[in-house]
Amino acid sequence: MHRSILIVALALVFAAFASPYAVADSSSVVIPASRSVLISDIPHVLQKPDFCGEACVAAWLNKQGIAIDQDAVFNRSGVDPVLGRGCYTKELAAAMRNLGFNPDKVWYSVQANDASAQLDALWQRVRADLDAGQASIVCTRFDARPNTTEHFRLVVGHDARTDEVVYHDPALRNGAYLRMKRSEFLDLWPLKYKPDTWTVVWLRTYLERYRYAKRTQGLTAADFAQHVMRLKKRLPHDGFTVIIQRPFVVIGDEKPEKVRERTTHTVKWAVDSLKASFFNKEPDTILDIWLFRDKTSYEKHATALFGSRPTTPFGYFTPQHKALVMNISTGGGTLVHEIVHPFVAADFPACPSWLNEGLGSLFEQCGPVDGRIEGFTNWRLAGLQQAIRDSRLPTFIALCSTTTDEFYDDPGGTNYGQARYLCYYLQEHDLLRNYYRQFRANAATDPTGYHTLISVLGTDDMAKFQADWEAWVLTLRFP
Repeated sequence: MHRSILIVALALVFAAFASPYAVADSSSVVIPASRSVLISDIPHVLQKPDFCGEACVAAWLNKQGIAIDQDAVFNRSGVDPVLGRGCYTKELAAAMRNLGFNPDKVWYSVQANDASAQLDALWQRVRADLDAGQASIVCTRFDARPNTTEHFRLVVGHDARTDEVVYHDPALRNGAYLRMKRSEFLDLWPLKYKPDTWTVVWLRTYLERYRYAKRTQGLTAADFAQHVMRLKKRLPHDGFTVIIQRPFVVIGDEKPEKVRERTTHTVKWAVDSLKASFFNKEPDTILDIWLFRDKTSYEKHATALFGSRPTTPFGYFTPQHKALVMNISTGGGTLVHEIVHPFVAADFPACPSWLNEGLGSLFEQCGPVDGRIEGFTNWRLAGLQQAIRDSRLPTFIALCSTTTDEFYDDPGGTNYGQARYLCYYLQEHDLLRNYYRQFRANAATDPTGYHTLISVLGTDDMAKFQADWEAWVLTLRFP
């Protein structure tokens, strides 16, 4: 009997001088709280702005050997990316459940007059999860300052000798396995919305059955949420409305209902119609559409945001800033024109400038016809007709062969009009969509599109075609 007691005593002494940490995994047995515990080898995920909770979930899933990132966690939350923020607690819990976690109760109430005992009781439950190999996600105040930001951290261990909580902080680049005194942790943990009743947020990380987070092709909700976060910091004032219309973000300073109307009736309609008729691919980067309500707003804000005064009264596309900048009081024609260009860049990177601008200018004046987008005659017609009367137009082989610099450096001022009304002719003879698609397919062997044009027109005499085309153009009217 005495010998048995001696063996037990020696075992306890040995345990006291053993390594201070007991490394736990999901199969670990419960370790007495008098011993330290640490869940090792948890990757640290550095959060994107406001994605602290998402980063914690991703880090814990990575520990389980599941390749997932914080964006995929956000995408399972259901948060509208136009809000321009990461998950709040309710939404993070929803994302976790959608991924197969059971985060349990999540919210706990603590009475201020008995906070010490109640917080300690909750901590003992967190500690028991650690002993069982389960980390915890907690929402704390970022630091001890009043009204500080709320912040998710991943609790991964407890040093019993120093009574320190070990945690991952996703906000810090070197934020793995940091420490704070348990007393400090218990001070930061409760969210003191009310003076007498505090809220404690604790999401448990028991993964019941992982539900695969299917990878989304192209731009995701997380991409737009991060973009809107950055964008909102740049808004000139609070009078701007922000709307997501993939692949664009529309920003306007008219009344919100007017910005929504333009987004639906111009941007969405144009995008849907152009994709249906021409484009298989859409831009793989988010582009901003700035709709300024009048000339004053356009010139003032474009200069402030992009560093230079506009050179056109209507609008323009700035590739450097990935933005379409519009004086929307002049109408939506320039907007549709500029929408064409990023789609051409994504769908047909080898497209020469003459066709790129021909298509863009075709849809400066457009509308739905039999369910399809079609261009109408517009203000460019008068100049083109005068050039025809003056015999100043180049041949179509010359137009198609222009380099980008040659197309835009246009001493005769005919390139835009000739390209537009060639596209208009093809449209009116139900050949434009076929021509675009064939040219896109043949671009490696026909980089100018001229030989494809001959094939689609079904002619072997382009001089006669040009004469007939010019005569046809002279019959057109605008308005």
